[in-house]
Amino acid sequence: MKWMGRRESDNVEDRRRFSGGKIALGGGLVGIIVIVINLLMGGDPNQLLQQMQQQATTQTTSQETSAADDEMASFIKVALADNEDIWKKIFQENGIEYREPKLVLFRDATQSGCGNASSAVGPFYCPADEKVYIDLSFFDELKSRFGAQGGDFAIAYVLAHEVGHHVQHLLGTSDKVHEMQNQLSETEANKLSVALELQADFYAGVWANQNQKINNVLEDGDIEEALSAASAVGDDKIQKKAQGYVVPDAFTHGTSEQRMFWFKKGYQTGKLQEGNTFKELNI
Repeated sequence: MKWMGRRESDNVEDRRRFSGGKIALGGGLVGIIVIVINLLMGGDPNQLLQQMQQQATTQTTSQETSAADDEMASFIKVALADNEDIWKKIFQENGIEYREPKLVLFRDATQSGCGNASSAVGPFYCPADEKVYIDLSFFDELKSRFGAQGGDFAIAYVLAHEVGHHVQHLLGTSDKVHEMQNQLSETEANKLSVALELQADFYAGVWANQNQKINNVLEDGDIEEALSAASAVGDDKIQKKAQGYVVPDAFTHGTSEQRMFWFKKGYQTGKLQEGNTFKELNI
């Protein structure tokens, strides 16, 4: 993605030089890894949380950041600026006000409006404070542990997915889904979670479409990088890698094929109205 010399967003809290605080579990792009593995193995999520908190430190320490890490941070600030411009435009076209989310860059652990946050849960969006939380070391893990292709547009996809959750929050979609989940069985509630995550993938694709039309920033291989990242964090791949088999009823983010399909659909259509991932669930 062409990004050097372009506008960087000011909506960024850079906490990378400070780490510490209790570790917590939460949602996010691959937060499923810790939670699902524990549940499928018959574990108690409350016990898991207590164990992780016992291992955490309450001290805050100062750390240096590498040149490569700083360059990645600069890139993601540009990608966030592009998200701000595109979503502001889309919302204005639909007569809606867009509030820009904040991005928090951290290392190891930090505090969020949704509780204590750990790098173990992967990137996530917190609706309580309207902030996206990302530990940049996740992107190395995405490539080395989950087999994604890597590349800067894989990073852009992850950010755009989390901003997609912010869009859902502003549109009231996520609140509606969470209310419905409280009245359903775990299996049915999981289906709603999958639809919510796939719609965030779709919104990431819509952003990529509009950003290319307006700014002409895509380079050869960028979309392939995003699709590779989407595939790497599919529920089926994660479960297969973790335990050797898959449990579809436990899916909360969608299969690799589904995640690629909806990102690609968003990129090909560029239209918000085409992203009804809830259609088959009659929502």
